[in-house]
Amino acid sequence: MTSQAQSLTFRSDDNCQSSFRGKLLTIDSKLEIQDVEGLKFLCRDFVSHKKLEKSNSASDIFDHLLAEELLSEEDPFFLAELLYIIKQNSLLRYLNQSKEQVESLLPTRRRVSLFRNLLYELSESIGSENLKDMIFLQRDSMPKTQLTPLSFLAYLEKQALIDEDNLGLLEDLFRKVVPNLIRKIERYKRKKASEVATPPVDMETESLHQKEEELFSRSDINQFHGALSEANVYRMDRKHRGHCVIVNNHTFAKMPERPGTDKDAECLSLVFQWLGFSVHIYKNVTKGHLDEVLQEFKCHPDHVDGDCFVFCVLTHGKFGAVYSSDGTLVPIREIMSHFTAQKCPGLAHKPKLFFIQACQGKEIQTPVSIEADAVNPEHVSSSLKDSIPDDADFLLGLATVPGYVSFRHVEKGSWYIQSLCNRLKSLVPRHEDILSILTAVNNDVSQQADKQGTMKQMPQPAYTLRKKLVFPVPQKELLL
Repeated sequence: MTSQAQSLTFRSDDNCQSSFRGKLLTIDSKLEIQDVEGLKFLCRDFVSHKKLEKSNSASDIFDHLLAEELLSEEDPFFLAELLYIIKQNSLLRYLNQSKEQVESLLPTRRRVSLFRNLLYELSESIGSENLKDMIFLQRDSMPKTQLTPLSFLAYLEKQALIDEDNLGLLEDLFRKVVPNLIRKIERYKRKKASEVATPPVDMETESLHQKEEELFSRSDINQFHGALSEANVYRMDRKHRGHCVIVNNHTFAKMPERPGTDKDAECLSLVFQWLGFSVHIYKNVTKGHLDEVLQEFKCHPDHVDGDCFVFCVLTHGKFGAVYSSDGTLVPIREIMSHFTAQKCPGLAHKPKLFFIQACQGKEIQTPVSIEADAVNPEHVSSSLKDSIPDDADFLLGLATVPGYVSFRHVEKGSWYIQSLCNRLKSLVPRHEDILSILTAVNNDVSQQADKQGTMKQMPQPAYTLRKKLVFPVPQKELLL
């Protein structure tokens, strides 16, 4: 910092002690470059990576935290936690905090994850020679830019080589280079295993029940936390729930229309909005338009701050593939592969749900009020698992098992989507996880039949989820 800037800073300290921004400016003046890098790393789960990359000072980071409502004069604890982690305890006094106060509040108010704490702690123990050796061992996957211990660990995380449940690579590196650090990883694993899976309650959560526009009441949050206490669950407390894309093909260039599909799209939209998602509906989507939609959401900047991603396709299909409105057969795997950790880093380690209402096999002659979503069917014996990318955190919900049709009422919508919406509505408030909900959907649909009772349907999920997915309970009632 220049001498002129330092002079300005300390005048702010002398004359503006009552100003919160003045105190933040004072804290900024007392932090070194490595402290700023530490703050940027610790904020990676809360502020977009692009914003952090452009931050050249602590005050830039503070601005982002203020804008994201993660920091305020009334509740500066998150910044106090950050200063405590980077061992700048002497600066806590500017926030009217002490080291002892922060330590006493961390068990209930901690926001920085155990995993991020671990990586920061490890970075402080990696010497320059250790770092050189580890980069040598990983040379084939390392960038040519100069790395610090912290940026080295951040790069491994960005490339999905490590995450909170996958530290094998780090353990291997440390055994070869700095074996004494293995104990830190072992301590982290013990903490993680014993930690109750209840996110800390902050001041914003405390006041949720007082705000009509908020999604969740305090009692709902308490019940939700209790339901998670014994399970390893996906995090659902980021800035927003995520995006839900609905591709709704009703009219085709050379195939029959799909009456009833608009009812499905409407119900899906209502349910996922109720769950907190931003919903986007695309109707009669050609192959070219589908590619544009996939590209847009593969690169969507909001994923960094989101909990989850949902993609629904309502169309004609056959095994392992769906039809665009212009008659192009698109493999389901091709759609899902846009959102792997490598292609879509913002969704790495987060659940990605795909729901497909389309036939997957033989067409069946049906009564007038019920139609099948199959076109030019053929029998294929491949595994449903082949449709899912070789990547973690995916779920694929198909309306029917391979080789069979799925049914859609021309006015009421499809058996599968209507059951899915109704079960989400009834079972999310009971804190059921998504696989339990889909099991209930299977049961519902398997008991459905046409008027003659001769035609049946059985949905089938396939997944690579690593944890339970439990949606928080919305406060408002949903009317379908």
